[in-house]
Amino acid sequence: MAEFGKVHRFEPSGALHGLMRVRAFTQDDAHIFCTPEQMEAETQRICHLVLSIYKDFGFNNVRIKFSDRPEKRVGSDEIWDRSEDALRRGVEASGLSYTRNPGEGAFYGPKLEFVLRDAIGRDWQCGTVQVDLNLPQRLDAHYVGADGDKHPPVMLHRALFGSLERFIGILLEHHAGHLPFWLAPVQVVVATITAAADEYADDLIKALRQRGVRVVPDLRNEKIAYKIREHSLAKVPVLLIVGKKEAQAGTVSIREYGNPDAPTIAMETAINLLADASRSRLLQVFGT
Repeated sequence: MAEFGKVHRFEPSGALHGLMRVRAFTQDDAHIFCTPEQMEAETQRICHLVLSIYKDFGFNNVRIKFSDRPEKRVGSDEIWDRSEDALRRGVEASGLSYTRNPGEGAFYGPKLEFVLRDAIGRDWQCGTVQVDLNLPQRLDAHYVGADGDKHPPVMLHRALFGSLERFIGILLEHHAGHLPFWLAPVQVVVATITAAADEYADDLIKALRQRGVRVVPDLRNEKIAYKIREHSLAKVPVLLIVGKKEAQAGTVSIREYGNPDAPTIAMETAINLLADASRSRLLQVFGT
């Protein structure tokens, strides 16, 4: 069961911090009911999913914290041993390492925290995997095992992003406003050097939009250097420049934000590369 739900916490005013720590935020909650024997495999799947998602957003340095049993807790030592071992093995089977937070688990189960670091070196908890040994019993949930008897399931509370507001804040700071190509609201600007290229630019824009690329035109009667500077300051990922020469040759001149190279390639090639990059969730199109 999964939902995007609102969470409200009455944080002290001194603890509030931009999008990073707020009193109301949106959380991607999912609750997975499984048998104790399935915990390790489910943990491994969640780890792979979290890392895959974070990679799409440009986060490759993800750290995991493992919070184990506190002094005051529900459940037997046996089920805690089994739950903690399952989380550890799931992380290790994913090829990942973790650091321990001794005694920092919830009273109802151990927890994994996925930690991202922002642009100025601060650590923020984002995704979590929380074992809940308490709620299934309170719900009187059960499954019929291979022995024919009823058993209480284990519940895994999974949040991939945690607070969406916090994740967006970290994302904006991490990329300093230059969002990954696939995510940018405006992916491409087509800028003309001369009015003689307006019709060619229109054809290019139509072709890009048909392929799902988010593109806007800049056909203003301004110097091209002015247009380049304006869109560079706006951190538009890709600027396609067309003039009379490009229109005659069927090419486009490319300027990608942060990439010093400015190649000129065939229009159809550029359209294919941009559409593929958007669909494949690439951070950059022409750079490395």
